[in-house]
Amino acid sequence: MSHNWKNILIKADCSVRNALVVIDKEALRGAIVIDSDNKLLGVVSDGDIRRGLLSGISLDDYVENVMNSQPITATTDTSKEQLIQLMESKEILSIPIIENDVVVGLQTLHESLSVSKVENPVFLMAGGFGTRLRPLTNNCPKPLLKVGDKPILEITLLNFIKFGFVNFYISTHYMAEMIQDHFGDGSKWGVSITYIHEDSPLGTGGALGLLPDDLPALPLILMNGDILTNIDFNKLLSFHMHETADATMCVREYEYQIPYGVIQGEHGKVTSMVEKPIQIFHVNAGIYVINQSIVNGVSAGTVVDMPTLLELNIAEKGKVMMFPIHEYWLDIGRMEDYQRAQADIHTLGF
Repeated sequence: MSHNWKNILIKADCSVRNALVVIDKEALRGAIVIDSDNKLLGVVSDGDIRRGLLSGISLDDYVENVMNSQPITATTDTSKEQLIQLMESKEILSIPIIENDVVVGLQTLHESLSVSKVENPVFLMAGGFGTRLRPLTNNCPKPLLKVGDKPILEITLLNFIKFGFVNFYISTHYMAEMIQDHFGDGSKWGVSITYIHEDSPLGTGGALGLLPDDLPALPLILMNGDILTNIDFNKLLSFHMHETADATMCVREYEYQIPYGVIQGEHGKVTSMVEKPIQIFHVNAGIYVINQSIVNGVSAGTVVDMPTLLELNIAEKGKVMMFPIHEYWLDIGRMEDYQRAQADIHTLGF
């Protein structure tokens, strides 16, 4: 969002003349009209004012006489893609962001289309055998199986690039040459790709021990290479930093319905009965943010998976947070998952 959007907040009794001063000074091509509680009343643009002047409005009149009292708005949950689509379809250059009618920000089309470079390293795990997808993986590593017209791992790479990430590390083992031949050094996409080859499988956590010592001193995102998701990775990083966590694990809600009536009792006496109750669990989504202190603590050659590594950190009083994913997420581990991905890809905007 704009860093100076608060400077374009004006009251309804602001004069048209002063509104023009605000609009010209802040170069956001408009101002947001609010009441004393910061609730949105409307927006006013240079064009609104010019049309008002042509209709007989004076520069000394209140801005409420020329403002648009029913502007297009969005909330903090609105994705960047939705914001861009909304602004382009309505042919507007900015949208006030509101929560409970209160203005909390402003998103401009220029900001939505621009992407800031993110230096945090991204580690993509692509060394698995994909045994559950045989015979498809007999002659092709799972990360290169196509979903739509692109390999699974390329879709993931492009999704990270969309959010500004440029430093990538890919772990390889099974058919490593095919993966390296496809992605090269990343220059095709304007990013850097370094390969971390495992002579023998070390697990998702063990592969961290093979990363170079000159990694940026920033939290690292680690992700299994067979996951299809459209989460905002910048929001994930922001959550991790805000919580001052040592590590953050993305989780999904998983519902399980017990197929029988569940009986509760005490001393042989039935106290309650629930027919086929549904239990909800948080399950590991295979995406993590890890501080460099954890990465540096894994020695080369160590065999360990990420859940075990995080359990060790928790035992040492480390702070491991959960980041709930409500966006699209699919682990392409089985043939039915792969077939579902083929059906879903056309509706996801990848």
